[in-house]
Amino acid sequence: MKNLAVFVSGSGSNLQAIIDAVDRGFIKAKLALVVSDNEKAYALERARKKNIDTFYFNPKKYKNRPAYESLITAELSKRKIDFIALAGFMRILSSEFTAKYKNRIINIHPALLPSFPGQRALKDALDYGVKYAGVTVHFVDEGVDSGPVIMQDIEPVRNEDTQESLLDRIHKIEHRLYPEAIRLLVEGRLVVEGRKVKIE
Repeated sequence: MKNLAVFVSGSGSNLQAIIDAVDRGFIKAKLALVVSDNEKAYALERARKKNIDTFYFNPKKYKNRPAYESLITAELSKRKIDFIALAGFMRILSSEFTAKYKNRIINIHPALLPSFPGQRALKDALDYGVKYAGVTVHFVDEGVDSGPVIMQDIEPVRNEDTQESLLDRIHKIEHRLYPEAIRLLVEGRLVVEGRKVKIE
């Protein structure tokens, strides 16, 4: 069985969707580690409730990114991690780290990439006046939300939408789409050819 790690920074609603999918056998992998840069992230509590190993690091205690990434890599190696899912992880990974796990790290983003990358995707999309928002699952490379797209789904924007109301509907899509993408990843059914990802 493959070993999966999830990287988090916040409440962990996507982590919970992954935990639930593993529990019911939809994702055939062991959720072996949850990594966070935020000691107070509720996601860590979600992991502890299920007796999943956690690793917290404080980035401010290290002189640079390679210093704390080497610790993360050691934790991943210790547990023989095959795949990494970023679920609201608010740090950019170095090109060295992403190269080491090439095509084995995926991320979920609350916009239809390549439009609206970055941390303020939903606000940017609403401010722009888009008629459709959505969700993208993509492979992680050295850029910001720039890796090959695995899956996308759309959500119409309503005239009365606020960030909060749209986010509620976006989350529902995320909680369905991300476990599906992770399932395909661990089953070896995602084939990357340049910028295109084929599902076998």
